[in-house]
Amino acid sequence: MRLDKYLKVSRLIKRRTVANEACDNERVTVNGKPARASYAVKPGDILELRFGERILRVEVVSVAENAKKDEAAAMYRELR
Repeated sequence: MRLDKYLKVSRLIKRRTVANEACDNERVTVNGKPARASYAVKPGDILELRFGERILRVEVVSVAENAKKDEAAAMYRELR
């Protein structure tokens, strides 16, 4: 699954266009490297999202095409 779609489905970012812009502006890294929106996300990848001063690090647990609101949080695990 594409990185921008994963960010939207997992509800880490609300809209796919916003996720796409975040990737274009190098605010999203995968395994320590800036990633494009077309990057294919796999379980085990470490995503780092920068929202201003706040940095969110998550590990991809599963990849699903669709997820309900309560299932979305199970797609990733927050790291410290």
